[in-house]
Amino acid sequence: MHPINWLIVGGYVAYVLVDGIRRARGTKEVEGYFLANRSLPWWAVGLSVMATQLSAVTMIGTTGQGATDGLRFVQFYFGLPLAMVILGVTLVPFLRGAGVYTAYEYLERRFGPETRTMTAFLFLLSRGMSCGVIIAAPAVVFSAVFGWPLAWSVALIGVPTVAYTMLGGIQAVTWADVKQMILIVVALLAVVVVLIVQMPVSPGEALHIAGATGRLRVFDFSFDINETYTFWSGLIGGTFLMLSYFGTDQSQVQRYLAAKSVNAARTSLLMSAYWKIPLQALVLLVGVMVFVYYQFQQPPLLYNPAHENAVVEVRGAEYEALQARYGEALVEREGAARGVADAAGQDAARRAAMDDFLAREAAVEEIRTEALAMAEEVTGEPSRDVNYIIPRFVLGELPIGLAGLFIAAIIAAAMSSISSELNSLSTTSIIDFYRRWFRPEASDAHYLRVSKVATAFWGVFACIVAVYAVSLGSLIEVVNRFGSFFYGSILGVFLLAMVPRARGVGALVGLVLGMVAVGLIEWRTDVAYLWLNVIGAGTVVGVGVVLGMWGRRAG
Repeated sequence: MHPINWLIVGGYVAYVLVDGIRRARGTKEVEGYFLANRSLPWWAVGLSVMATQLSAVTMIGTTGQGATDGLRFVQFYFGLPLAMVILGVTLVPFLRGAGVYTAYEYLERRFGPETRTMTAFLFLLSRGMSCGVIIAAPAVVFSAVFGWPLAWSVALIGVPTVAYTMLGGIQAVTWADVKQMILIVVALLAVVVVLIVQMPVSPGEALHIAGATGRLRVFDFSFDINETYTFWSGLIGGTFLMLSYFGTDQSQVQRYLAAKSVNAARTSLLMSAYWKIPLQALVLLVGVMVFVYYQFQQPPLLYNPAHENAVVEVRGAEYEALQARYGEALVEREGAARGVADAAGQDAARRAAMDDFLAREAAVEEIRTEALAMAEEVTGEPSRDVNYIIPRFVLGELPIGLAGLFIAAIIAAAMSSISSELNSLSTTSIIDFYRRWFRPEASDAHYLRVSKVATAFWGVFACIVAVYAVSLGSLIEVVNRFGSFFYGSILGVFLLAMVPRARGVGALVGLVLGMVAVGLIEWRTDVAYLWLNVIGAGTVVGVGVVLGMWGRRAG
């Protein structure tokens, strides 16, 4: 990478570290470290919430998914506005009024310490693993582009983030998120402009080409629970997922608990409700535009450089022949793509051009499939390379300076999400476990010291998970699959807390059975993971209500 790009990346990382140290001054109390003395303005909380969601997983995994699968992933977020409105009316004022540090503290008051401990433990497990996936995303960039061992790349992004999170607490995390959110949006818009300028066709013609492959298709109204991204899975399953994520996940609850007031907390969530879907569409659009760009420029046969090098070394002659076929197929596909662009506005000619283009695209993908199978045979690793598409494009195609800006944006996205996760993991570890079970009476200075140790522990845990997460497929899907395994059951406990007859035994048994139900369905069926949130929540509420009624009659 050019020295100017390195200078931009290094300058940004140094700035974030210095700012984190500066904001750490004067933070000597638990409430200040974990909740910023409940003083943050709504717009800072809102940007922090969005930055936590818009991680490097989004910058790499979602853009890569846009290139391979188009815009339909945006349906995943259709339940977000509804979830935010529901939370603003229910849980936000409720938890703010309870004066708690974590969402799980309330569950002890309602159901007892066992339920609180179980839900907090599930949060730690799910969020610790998800944090590892978030670290894996930028590590992919460094490992793929510079040939570094993945473990070194993980440490490069993980260690600085752990450092400033340990020092500054939520103050450093939130205000870093504000700056990082601005950098991310600027970088995304800049890439879109560069793509439009560099492509040999107009934006309208580019969209025609993308549309020919179905990549501009947003809505799928089919009701198929085995299909991952549909309007109904996004609206129903997505609503349950978002209710759990924003209403019961400490990484998000901690944001609005730190706001100045209930109204500020509500407004911060509504900010995300209004802007998340357009922002996610922009991220996917970048991926779609990269796909169109590669219709006129030769893309790599294998985007993962490590796999490519391994195949060349072991089966060089066979791979070279495949490369030759690939080059010929790409030339034919480029001609067909230009035919689609030239036929815009001519219905009959356009249909014929689209059919020809789709046939050429299928031929290219067939060769790619052969190459991926070869890579899997040689390396013994899963060969899906969706996570490498954007890194290869950024470093290979973007001009000097802008490549550094985009890499800095990826690091910014990673830091914002990782720091938020680590801060919430530390808070739950100290408040729901250490202070609750081991040292209920200690000074704030003691709790602050232990919380920094907890931050370091979870940082190491997440880095270990990150090393193994890269080979699991699209990182944005991996992180949401991790969450969906736990979120529905945890949400069910909070919903059950609103049922007057529900009891602690019902909540605890329902939580366990909800997890079992989700696990069995995930293992034995092809039900899409978004529906697991509905199944988990429904099981917990159903079991809890039945046991509550039975216990009342028995009494």
